[in-house]
Amino acid sequence: MKLKVCGMKYKDNILNVAKLNPDFMGFVFYKNSPRYFNSTIPELPNNIKKIGVFVDSTLDYIKGIVQKHNLQGVQLHGNESPELCQQLKALNCIVIKVFSVKDTFNFNTVEPYENVCDYYLFDTKGKQPGGNGYAFDWSILKKYSSIKPFFLSGGIGLNEMDSLQSFLKRPEAMFCHALDLNSKFETNLGLKNTEKLKAFKDQLIANNNYDV
Repeated sequence: MKLKVCGMKYKDNILNVAKLNPDFMGFVFYKNSPRYFNSTIPELPNNIKKIGVFVDSTLDYIKGIVQKHNLQGVQLHGNESPELCQQLKALNCIVIKVFSVKDTFNFNTVEPYENVCDYYLFDTKGKQPGGNGYAFDWSILKKYSSIKPFFLSGGIGLNEMDSLQSFLKRPEAMFCHALDLNSKFETNLGLKNTEKLKAFKDQLIANNNYDV
């Protein structure tokens, strides 16, 4: 099980979160987001993959950001086409395509992306493209028919640990590659509470014998 901490914004906070050794850290390059990152990413350990979050951005814009910040991956939260995903794979970076879920979801929607991205990410559909702070009904993933690994996102926090434990023991969690953490660990938009993050990671390890 991998951990991703998304919506990072402030240098000192980024460095403090990095001490917890998450597998991925996400930086939002969508200008309408309150977590929009418009600074320089401090030097991070090589084992932490830097992921840029985009919403309906152009290929040139994404390429420029990837090169500027030496990103290891891109996360696409908009209506990006399979063709764009294919072009981004040529950058030799991880491509994560996001799908927003509410009460139901048609998993046929993911089929055109099967061969052009590395992971899916299932997030809660809300007013913002991400970071809305509440979870969708994970039982919907019982209908997941792909074998592509996915990130689980949307309102995951310490209070969700019991339901998360139950989910991770069920067959539909077989391809859950990573948990994406954001708003439930914030003291302010883009500012993460490292004590809560550490407590979450420690509980996940203790309850599942995971090496996260």
